[in-house]
Amino acid sequence: MARLAQTPGLTDVQQSILETVREFVDKEIIPHAQHLEHGDVYPADIVDGMREMGLFGLTIPEEHGGLGESLLTYALVVEQLSRGWMSVSGIVNTHFIVAYLVAQHGSAEQKASLLPRMAAGEVRGAFSMSEPGCGSDVAAIRTRAVPDGDDYVINGQKMWLTNGAYSSVVATLVKTDLGADSVYGNMTTFLLEKTPGFGENEALPGLTIPGKIEKMGYKGVETTEMVLDNVRVPGSAILGGAPQKGRGFYQMMDGIEVGRVNVAARACGISIRAFELAIAYAQQRQTFGAQLVKHQAIAFKLAEMATKIEAAHALMVNAARLKDAGQRNDVEAGMAKLLASEYCAEVVQESFRIHGGYGYSKEYEIERLMREAPFLLIGEGTSEIQKTIISRGLLKEYGAR
Repeated sequence: MARLAQTPGLTDVQQSILETVREFVDKEIIPHAQHLEHGDVYPADIVDGMREMGLFGLTIPEEHGGLGESLLTYALVVEQLSRGWMSVSGIVNTHFIVAYLVAQHGSAEQKASLLPRMAAGEVRGAFSMSEPGCGSDVAAIRTRAVPDGDDYVINGQKMWLTNGAYSSVVATLVKTDLGADSVYGNMTTFLLEKTPGFGENEALPGLTIPGKIEKMGYKGVETTEMVLDNVRVPGSAILGGAPQKGRGFYQMMDGIEVGRVNVAARACGISIRAFELAIAYAQQRQTFGAQLVKHQAIAFKLAEMATKIEAAHALMVNAARLKDAGQRNDVEAGMAKLLASEYCAEVVQESFRIHGGYGYSKEYEIERLMREAPFLLIGEGTSEIQKTIISRGLLKEYGAR
């Protein structure tokens, strides 16, 4: 609704972008999301529309063909896209993280080669850190790159790649032997360029995308594994162009901080939509001779839902603005992701309860949101991981002296 989740201090350009995206969501996403999601259909027409609007290049610098907008602008766009359908925001999210990594940490050659094509939506990015045996436990990564002359040979298995098939470049964190004292110092990020599609890759022999992982929600966008069997890549495929102790881990963590702001924005968007559905239904449905909204129990639910949306949105905006200002935002991004995802689950469930029996029907949108919200409690680190990050950051500031 217009009153909720407003962001003070936006420029005219930012407001214009958000108005355009909101109109696109209302006309092109919300009317089709249910049908596409239930059929697990890739939203090709919606993706084409986002490409035409320049959303794939939203944060890519203007000199590389993008719009050069801030993380805040991107987060607010993601909030609107998720209000329509979370899967659509997932399509641009990993692409954005990879574009951010290349822009911030890539070599001049990597920027010149990748960013213009990424801005145009011709090359799409995927982000790969998790493995079958590890998620947030990055130290447990087993995929390894071994130098062989000027090349590297990579072996291992990666998991939970959003855009795993449709992407053309995958930012992949692997272990290397760089002589560092810690496991984190012996990690390198590779930019693996491949052709889109499932099966063994034509452009990069030994790289295989086996198939789509079936999920309870987050449908339409593909989530995949990635198998690396003696994949040979040149040293120039290393993000930044050369291996350096600890750089791979640092680069990926920088991307994760951005990703957590994105997940918080997604949670805000879903919460806003759940509230919109609930307050509309509560005014349409009559019980005991009055609209649902006239019953205090329901009115109080709506008040609490709106308050949670405002709180989550404010934390998300703060975390984005800190990153845009060049400051470390690990604690603030963790707080935003933690609160927004937990509140999203609560707001969606309250909307589901307000819908009563109809909320259990696939004809009603809230049924889809009930399956999507739990993903946000896990993606980019569980709530428990966020609490670990937050508490460690606080102890650095408030530790006993």
